[in-house]
Amino acid sequence: MTSQPARATVPRARRMAPDARREEIITAAARLFEQRPWTQVSTVEVAREAGIARGLLNHYFVDKRGLYLAVVRRWLLVPAPDVVPEDLPEALPDRVDIAVRWFLDSVALPAASNYAVFGTEGVADDLEVAAILDQADDLAARRVLQLVGLDAEDELSRAQVRAYGGLAKATAREWARRGALTREQAHRLLRDTLLFLVDRIVGVET
Repeated sequence: MTSQPARATVPRARRMAPDARREEIITAAARLFEQRPWTQVSTVEVAREAGIARGLLNHYFVDKRGLYLAVVRRWLLVPAPDVVPEDLPEALPDRVDIAVRWFLDSVALPAASNYAVFGTEGVADDLEVAAILDQADDLAARRVLQLVGLDAEDELSRAQVRAYGGLAKATAREWARRGALTREQAHRLLRDTLLFLVDRIVGVET
């Protein structure tokens, strides 16, 4: 009796709602993209990591480029609550401490560190990624303004805090990548600079 050739097994995907399935694929791709550049990761690997057939991946993201951009959005658009906590302290230095701690906590995440802190050189040459970076910078500026008690809708204030964000990223790089600063030193530098910015430039009295 002639033996039949073995058939390649295709993962049987669990039944999930479309939004949940999409998030699961993004999470699986993010794990792989943290280890190697996205161009070196195949869609077959992503499908295997997510436990789905490759055709399902294409159904949700069309191609690997679309999946890559979805992962970048996940990494860079660090979630921040829309509502400012009611128990924020009244003293500006204390509010600035909270804002700086939020920023350092966000870049301490491995994926966020890889792109928001380490990898902006080069990826910003990609216009679509640059647009996501710009959106992330503006969201971060809004959050900082909310935490220090300023108007997050004021365009000039957001521009000033976005400019401060360049220093914040460089400081985080010195701490998280190079180890030239401790977290406490990075926090103190960013806190003192933000206090000066808010007090002398944006115009809030300490």
